Amino acid sequence: MITAYDRNPYYAEFIEFVTSRPTLEEMANYRLSETSEARLSALLEANRNGTLTIEAQTELDDYSRLEHLLRMLKYSALEKLTR
Repeated sequence: MITAYDRNPYYAEFIEFVTSRPTLEEMANYRLSETSEARLSALLEANRNGTLTIEAQTELDDYSRLEHLLRMLKYSALEKLTR
């Protein structure tokens, strides 16, 4: 079975980051690589243009789930930093 982790390198980036024992500041400031950001931009552009393939839609959906996790991570880190 192919998972989101297998399909999309930004999941691997995120897992690598989380398992590197980042500080709260690093968590709050975390961003995906320029390569992943560029891929996301391309997916969003294809979505706007109505040219997104089924595979690309799946990739965009996977990214959306990861983006939600990133927001929760950053929110939690910022909350702890401001205590």
